[in-house]
Amino acid sequence: MFILKDHSLPTAGPQSVLEFEMRTCLKFIHEIGTIMYVGGILSHIVIGILFAQSSPETTVVVYTYKLQSAYILILPGLGLKIATDLFAFLILRERAWWMRIKLGMTAFLTVNAFVFLVPMMPELLLLAEASVPAGTLSVDFADLEHREMLVGMSNVIPLITEMIMGAFRPALSRTERLNRTA
Repeated sequence: MFILKDHSLPTAGPQSVLEFEMRTCLKFIHEIGTIMYVGGILSHIVIGILFAQSSPETTVVVYTYKLQSAYILILPGLGLKIATDLFAFLILRERAWWMRIKLGMTAFLTVNAFVFLVPMMPELLLLAEASVPAGTLSVDFADLEHREMLVGMSNVIPLITEMIMGAFRPALSRTERLNRTA
């Protein structure tokens, strides 16, 4: 979430108006990305709870949904969040500590998504499909699903931290606190 440092409308000049409009547009795109990302994650949690003790056939449907919603909601939402934060950092020169922490948390979430969670989903779907003839989910499926759950839970604190930094933009350094009161 990006607004001018004094939290007011631009006072004069086309440059300040343009920057204000860019920040407003960036904020809107970032919000859409957050809705997609967090909404997709929450839907994974809900469907996982609802069908935790299901048959292999139902688990195939659940993991087909999870895989597709990751490609349609979660990853594009994360991409929008990354793009808008990098634009603010690199182009608009937002260098406050809250932004640096936000980018660090986003980097953690991105590594978790692309190194661990995204590769696990197709594998979980294949293991669920392979379990259908036996009529019960395999031990390999249960083990990988448990690992997926642990990796997913490791995202909670970084995600909350990232969202708090963006929403409240706290003045974390002495210089930032002095600039806010001036």
